[in-house]
Amino acid sequence: MNDINLPKHWKKIKLSNQDLFNFESGIWKGKKEPLEECTVVRNTNFTSDGYLDLTDVAVLPIEQRHLVKKSLKWGDIVIERSGGGPKQPVGRVVFFNLNDAKYCFSNFTSRLRVIDRNTVFPSYLFFFLLYFHDSGQTRQLQQRTTGIRNLMFQNYKDTTIPLPPLPEQRAIAHVLQTIQEAKFTRQREIALEQERKAALMDYLFSHGTKGEPRKRTEIGEIPESWEVTKLGDLLKLKSGVSRPKDIESKPNAKLTVPVYGGNGILGYTSEKFSDQRLLVIGRVGEYCGCVHIAESPNWITDNALYSEKWFSSEILLDFLAGQLKYFNLNRFQRRGGQPLVTQSILHQLKIPLPPFTEQRAIAAVFQAIDEKIAALEREVEHLDELFHAMLDELMTGRRSAVPLIESGVIQ
Repeated sequence: MNDINLPKHWKKIKLSNQDLFNFESGIWKGKKEPLEECTVVRNTNFTSDGYLDLTDVAVLPIEQRHLVKKSLKWGDIVIERSGGGPKQPVGRVVFFNLNDAKYCFSNFTSRLRVIDRNTVFPSYLFFFLLYFHDSGQTRQLQQRTTGIRNLMFQNYKDTTIPLPPLPEQRAIAHVLQTIQEAKFTRQREIALEQERKAALMDYLFSHGTKGEPRKRTEIGEIPESWEVTKLGDLLKLKSGVSRPKDIESKPNAKLTVPVYGGNGILGYTSEKFSDQRLLVIGRVGEYCGCVHIAESPNWITDNALYSEKWFSSEILLDFLAGQLKYFNLNRFQRRGGQPLVTQSILHQLKIPLPPFTEQRAIAAVFQAIDEKIAALEREVEHLDELFHAMLDELMTGRRSAVPLIESGVIQ
């Protein structure tokens, strides 16, 4: 690791110390019987937080003779040996935190196991290796062959690990785990709010808010007081213009005007396209059809469509934006070549339209949920910033976890 001034009571060890650590290379698909199926952790299951995302896992036949040494146990660290990209060096790590679960690890990874847990606390080691990658120090330990980045593994094993006393290791891990758990809790709350919003959309866009009888129409059953109308009868969509010359990815004192492209805000400029609050729909690219509201002032590029003209005063922008998001306009993209949604297609889209007062009531419901989600997302962002700041300070010894031990929080 980088040469830093560690606390004097900390030691230094190396991953190559076989009295402390054991490494095992990843598994290949079995060829010789007897075979047994095993769930395999792959690079695609790694998250930036260092924990496993098991929503999409592979199950492979593994030779039984390899299962014992190729199986994962709680506390194991899985290291990415091949992968990465231009903005993400190879060498990511994940912590295996499952008990009594049969998992192996793929041939693009290696497993690191702590042998002497009286000397090294597995969670502390994991957080250090996460810091090692997060701070970019694996970048100098990678080599490229045929476009794939490989970790120079012997060099990686020669990495110096700063090692505080075991109670301090536990304290450091406790602090970082506490911050991460707070972040994960907020993320789960966001997911629940998004599910609640989706369920409300299903109901409100088909039943309304008044509990009135419904009628059959060409687009399905809708409340009796609602009408079916074409989007093109409500507004005219038009492509934006070229990007401004002074666009930057982040705003500053001069560049304050958001620039909208095919997938929302792509940067900021000092120039102004419109002083009006606009409906914006992605026109080109993978996310064509995504819907946004551009607050004023704004700049709309030619990768997006915007509401150039309104033909009715009985339509609420916030309601219409929510309704069009619900309709998933991406399904109307033109197939073949570059994904594209055109205004001619969208103008023909038939939508159910409630009276203006009910539009306002429905929009208010979604606004309240969106505000709660936005607040939770800000908390996640702040917790993520706090985690990375604490990770850096604790792993370099600039901040001490000893007060947690002395106060009795950590035993």
